[in-house]
Amino acid sequence: QVQLVESGGGLVQAGGSLRLSCAASGRTFSSSAMGWFRQAPGKEREFVAVISGSGGTTYYADSVKGRFTISRDNAKNTVYLQMNNLQPEDTAVYYCRAIVPGRVYWGQGTQVTVSS
Repeated sequence: QVQLVESGGGLVQAGGSLRLSCAASGRTFSSSAMGWFRQAPGKEREFVAVISGSGGTTYYADSVKGRFTISRDNAKNTVYLQMNNLQPEDTAVYYCRAIVPGRVYWGQGTQVTVSS
């Protein structure tokens, strides 16, 4: 059974940092793009960042560019999201996503709360 399990969320003050992890099991995603999305209360889920299978290409939402960094360790089948200078508007449930031909996998999400 394929699973994506996020961890690393929590409560942090504005200006603080968190590092999210997404550990995949059940299959390898080393050739698949993996991304992070987030959903704030009352809002639609939105794109945050994506990384190519090799890790050589990354894209970010304008709202997080310069503050967040996505990376991956294919030996550990894990993708990370380093979040610096967090702001209250970053408060959301953060989800990991992996895409393979014909299938999209989502994790269960991890809550990030930023207090002002």
